Amino acid sequence: MTKFASGKESGFAFADILFAIDLGNEIVLGDAFPDWRGNLYDIQMVPDLSTLVAWKPGLDAVIGDYWLKDGTPVPICPRNLVRKLVARLAVLGYTATIAVEIEATLFEESVQEARKRGYRELTPLGGGAGATYHLARSKDWVDYMEAVVDRLDRVGIVWEAWTDEAAAGQTELNLAPADPITLADSWARTRQVMREVAFDQGHTVTFMAKPTAGYGQGAHINLSLQSDGVNRFFAEDGPSPLMRHAVGGLLATMEGNTSLALPQITSYRRLVDFTGPPTTVSWGVNNKTAAVRAITGHSKYSRLEYRLPGADVNPYLALAGVLAGVLAGIEREIEPPEQVTDMAWCLPEGVPRIPDTMSKAGAALDADPLLREYLGDEFVDFWVASRRWEWMEFHTKGGDPFAELSQWESTRYFEFP
Repeated sequence: MTKFASGKESGFAFADILFAIDLGNEIVLGDAFPDWRGNLYDIQMVPDLSTLVAWKPGLDAVIGDYWLKDGTPVPICPRNLVRKLVARLAVLGYTATIAVEIEATLFEESVQEARKRGYRELTPLGGGAGATYHLARSKDWVDYMEAVVDRLDRVGIVWEAWTDEAAAGQTELNLAPADPITLADSWARTRQVMREVAFDQGHTVTFMAKPTAGYGQGAHINLSLQSDGVNRFFAEDGPSPLMRHAVGGLLATMEGNTSLALPQITSYRRLVDFTGPPTTVSWGVNNKTAAVRAITGHSKYSRLEYRLPGADVNPYLALAGVLAGVLAGIEREIEPPEQVTDMAWCLPEGVPRIPDTMSKAGAALDADPLLREYLGDEFVDFWVASRRWEWMEFHTKGGDPFAELSQWESTRYFEFP
């Protein structure tokens, strides 16, 4: 506690390599380093004391932000990006309320056994059935979820519901609406709680976008905007003008935002028509086959559901991308294309499809002037370079682009994020 007290205001020094290593612990090269990166420069992690919680007996946990020595925020720190965009939204007079649906897959084996098997041929926890909403899983699956939500209650994370999802062993856990920073913090902590409970019970959980060849998993983001305590997405006759502009911005930035929403090689293996994830740059009122679903007609619950992100997404980058799109739409009054009233999968030629590879998504982000404005050139250059590096690692160290799911991907992504 003495050490923590000494740095709770000034922060704790971390080498800049924190933002320069990949999931294989290799240093990522390929973009121009600014003057604070490249020489193991110290950056400061300043704890946000509002996030301090008793994590376990004898162990507290806190979340922080990264700052440079001159007192300016590290421009590629994901939490700082969200803060910047929330502040820009506040200038317009709006606050955002966000909720998330977290999907994960559970296996009977311990993580040690999963490692021995190369994360293959694992046994779904709760049985082999994948019936959505039936709650027909065996007691071990229910015991796990009850232990998770009990732990969430103890650390102060507000959740709304959990249920079985489509794949064997799969679950969905919904976090309650909150401001963007609080929601992202809770999202990150919830994934850690789910890992720790799995470890304690001798099981394994993964947030990999497609942990088996058959099924993938996502993370749907629900967003509304308020001012003066009123939901500004609500209108009596459908989407409000503000909601329409938000949709317009989300669709205008969707191809570039795909790089943030689908961060890994495996993320793109989910993009198959008729299997759940969106495949077209589309929107519709209460249309779950579109990339953006508008829920309208209710003064409290009118919102947008952004259905693109995979379960493997960085929570802060996911929200930064969404907020950037919303801001672009509002500030420029971008009108969306016609909504899709039928099935959005397999739309005819002329309707843009979501980029289906890491390279295509990275190129779209690199070329997107709106995302460069709202996220900053330094972040965009850094992120695009990191995805090019990831592509190179996959293609030079054993990845198989023609497999349904390569061993390289299972080894690299199963335990991360």
